[in-house]
Amino acid sequence: MGSLKELKYKLGKGLIDRRLFMQGALAAGATFTVANTIASSIAKAAPKKGGHYVQGLTGGGTGDVLDPAQTLDSFMINVSAGQLRNNLTEIGPDGQIRGELAESWEPSDDAVTWVFNLRKGVEFHNGKTMEANDVVASLNHHRGEKTKSAAKGIVKPIKDIKADGKDKVVVELEGGNADFPFLVSDYHLTICPANEDGSMEWKSGAGTGGYVLEKFEPGVSAKLKRNPNYWKENAAFFDSVENLFIADAGARTNALRSGQIHSMSNLDLKTVHLLKRESEIQVFPSFGNKHATLPMLSNAPPFDNNDVRLALKYAINRQEMLDKIVKGQGELGNDSPVGPANIYRATAEELPQRPYDPEKAKFHLKKAGHDGNFQLHLADTAFEGAVDAGQLYTESAKAAGINIKIVREPNDGYWSNVWLKKPWSGSYWGGRPTEDWIFSQIYSSGADWNESKWEHEKFNKLLVEARAELDPKKRRAIYVEMQLILHNEGGSIIPLFMAYTHAASKKIMLPEQMASNWELDGHKNAERWSFA
Repeated sequence: MGSLKELKYKLGKGLIDRRLFMQGALAAGATFTVANTIASSIAKAAPKKGGHYVQGLTGGGTGDVLDPAQTLDSFMINVSAGQLRNNLTEIGPDGQIRGELAESWEPSDDAVTWVFNLRKGVEFHNGKTMEANDVVASLNHHRGEKTKSAAKGIVKPIKDIKADGKDKVVVELEGGNADFPFLVSDYHLTICPANEDGSMEWKSGAGTGGYVLEKFEPGVSAKLKRNPNYWKENAAFFDSVENLFIADAGARTNALRSGQIHSMSNLDLKTVHLLKRESEIQVFPSFGNKHATLPMLSNAPPFDNNDVRLALKYAINRQEMLDKIVKGQGELGNDSPVGPANIYRATAEELPQRPYDPEKAKFHLKKAGHDGNFQLHLADTAFEGAVDAGQLYTESAKAAGINIKIVREPNDGYWSNVWLKKPWSGSYWGGRPTEDWIFSQIYSSGADWNESKWEHEKFNKLLVEARAELDPKKRRAIYVEMQLILHNEGGSIIPLFMAYTHAASKKIMLPEQMASNWELDGHKNAERWSFA
């Protein structure tokens, strides 16, 4: 039945009862007394239903909409994918893929065709029973030339989607992809009801999730109540959830201290040591693939010159940023987005760490024939400590004869008015569990979220090869080569991998194990947390 730790987690989450826990614990080698003591302590702390949960979220804006295709940042990820809707699959607290609306799935031998078997009897908030045609409409919403979806790059390899009866969906890909079940867990690809014409209905906010939308004010708040017909057992414990967009870390912290909110993410690392002293607050990080980026639009001067990009990569003091901006809560970035939680990450021998080297920066700048003057557009919402990080960067770059002017942008509208539009800006990415996912969504040719507008023929060719390669050793070799290409020629500076930082009232009972693919328990906190 699993290890004792796994059994404790399952009992705490209500996935097994006390009898099954005792059987498994004894089989795992625990004595009856030890097993009984553990079961009793966990039973006392089992999640309880009830209460009005209020959280302070970042990453919101007046341009937010309920269309999952247009979800841009933390606020709507948490509300849309964490509360209102479900996916075919999800990433569990253990980092593994598991079924959500899909009960099971089977690939063809070449991983070109995937059959998803849907759960029966699942209802949308509007009372409609979820069927295969809803899944087809929801996935098709992100396909085609006219789609506005940020997941266009993820679904681009899909050749055809069709319903096989009411409870089965068949997806045919252009080529084999062993990672496809991971991809359909993407927060854009939530399942919504189908309209009669086969399109997806998203405007009402109806989904199959644990909470039903009551009120939505873009850039301000979203209020939801528990779905009484939620199909998941032992989930969605709160009676209601109120999500407040609070951009300023100090304002979020004060709201938590005063009891106006029950939890927050993206702590101010300058004052986190003070927050830890609060007797009624619990502070906790989670480590995954979250990283900061400084994307340069590589399809136009001066950033279309790789020597310019290399000069700026050598002019940044990453260790100083790690120490001063995130207080050591993370690790050095190396201009590759493949993080510590990915299985095909290049080793330090395969991809040596790029040092801070003003002389090399000078060399590449001179080779490019550039005068060394640049503008970097940043806002606090770009990533934790973004503006302070920019100021540190300006100082380290001076030694290379590079003058970086920081243009401070407003938080509101940053993701729609600055990111992807200004020649050089800041950004951050959460944990994509596979290399193919992050490469396809952010670095492949034509991807809507290719934030540096970077094009590389060999990289795109290798991406297709790796996706279809089922031999792990061969696949790893391809992904390492792709990481080297990004490191040496990519359009984004990746200075840091950062921990997700959180704090919550001690009135909130946290699970023993939390997902680290995203902040806030994989953005499933409203579903997995409860009042103590």
